[in-house]
Amino acid sequence: MPDWIIACVPALPLLAALMIAAGYVSGSNRDEAGERQTRRIALSAATLSFLILLYADLFALINGKLPGYIQVFTWFHSGDYHINISFLLDTPGLIMAHLVSLLSLITLHFSVNYLHREAGYPRFFMIMSLFTAAMLLIVMAGNTLLMFVGWELAGVCSYLLIAYSHERTTAADNATRAFVTNKIGDTGFLLAIILSFFWINSTEWPDIFIHTGVLDSLHSGLIASGLLLAAMAKSAQIPFSPWIARSLEGPTPSSAIFYGSLMVHAGVFLLIRMQPLLMHTPELMWMIAIIGAATALYGFIGSLVQTDVKSALMFSTTGQTGLMFLACGLGWFEFALWHLVAHAIWRAYHFLSAPAMMHLLNGHTRFVPAWIQKRRQLYTAALQRFWLEQITDWLFVKPTLALARDAQAFDQQVVNRLVGLPGSIGAVSSLAQWEKQKSTHSMQLDGDSGDIGRGRGLLGKLMEWIASLLHWFEEHLVLKGGDDGILHAVIRLGEVLTRVDEMLSRPRYLLLMLLLTFVVIL
Repeated sequence: MPDWIIACVPALPLLAALMIAAGYVSGSNRDEAGERQTRRIALSAATLSFLILLYADLFALINGKLPGYIQVFTWFHSGDYHINISFLLDTPGLIMAHLVSLLSLITLHFSVNYLHREAGYPRFFMIMSLFTAAMLLIVMAGNTLLMFVGWELAGVCSYLLIAYSHERTTAADNATRAFVTNKIGDTGFLLAIILSFFWINSTEWPDIFIHTGVLDSLHSGLIASGLLLAAMAKSAQIPFSPWIARSLEGPTPSSAIFYGSLMVHAGVFLLIRMQPLLMHTPELMWMIAIIGAATALYGFIGSLVQTDVKSALMFSTTGQTGLMFLACGLGWFEFALWHLVAHAIWRAYHFLSAPAMMHLLNGHTRFVPAWIQKRRQLYTAALQRFWLEQITDWLFVKPTLALARDAQAFDQQVVNRLVGLPGSIGAVSSLAQWEKQKSTHSMQLDGDSGDIGRGRGLLGKLMEWIASLLHWFEEHLVLKGGDDGILHAVIRLGEVLTRVDEMLSRPRYLLLMLLLTFVVIL
């Protein structure tokens, strides 16, 4: 089987996303009349990807072995460092690729009628196609860098679909919260990639597995810790659990495919993929087991007090992913894989049938169990979701905001005064604005025409006297010493430079300067 055919599996949904975006820009798929074109592109790409995977199964059955590691071509090579476009279709990779492709195809079919006549119809199918490509990259990637590309694309798609109704403040705020939380995990993923380059000179999964036994426990533990942080954030494990409850602002199909069946399990798959690395770091496996058990308990108790179907399903999903983490921590990686597949299919069905279920129940949901109602403290803690979000705000968000306010105050009260601006003036983006603000506030800055500024204390008065003396020397001896023409020439030159500076502050000229800089460097 040609290697390029495997590369078509994630490439086709990506191409579909680009075609839908191009159609929207050109106006060919807007409004209700363009829905047919949009769904045909998205469904055709998802169907072809699934058929290619079935062809890979047939090829593997005939040859008696799985495709395994496939290197399509070299993306980047410099010295000892090389980055390949490669895929790893072993047992976990092939099973997950089928799961992603099949569930994405089913969800797209469901969305055809569910989102009929929605204003954002093309936008939804474009993001869903892009997400399908991202998840296929995550489960099929042969190296951590290509997986990271899919990891980031999935996070961006998550942000865009949570904020699908971007005119609603709650949706925009929840999308931002989820995006920022996932960026913390992405930092760990990026750190693991960098450390792999430094210590292994490669990011290919086979190379990492081979060098696992050669690296000492500290080096392998640091690489595994970075990947573990990414897995915890993506699968909403404690303390990152609150973000996933905010993700339900998007349409029901996106909740089903993102947070019920696929993206929420990406962290679990990452742990299964890095099994050889984890087996050499038993301390981390104990940590994974403890985190998984705590998350499972959090999801179970939290789901008992939810009053709407989607929230109850989301907390149940959190508990199930916690059990998968627990299984990985105990070394039951194969069990965790089959648990993942079964739960993803079952939970996708639950989410997609949630609207019909609410219709049949006339809006009623299950009652809170009596045993938890009697335990008021536990009941309150479950309602407040164990105050995880408030604790996170107190530990990280509020100190960050306070630091930002202090930095802004320091900039206004100290830095601005040092450069000659009053403390009340905000930041400036160019020298031209600076000069304009200085001229506007010259009366507040200068005591008279011969002063530069007002100083405080003995040192301040000394600096003020020296500045005034230099100003008098420049004014009377340098500029006017020979002829007023020198002064006029300097003024004209200043005006020209000011106009140039104002032009460079505009985006199009700034972009032109950046392009010229890259041309000079190359």
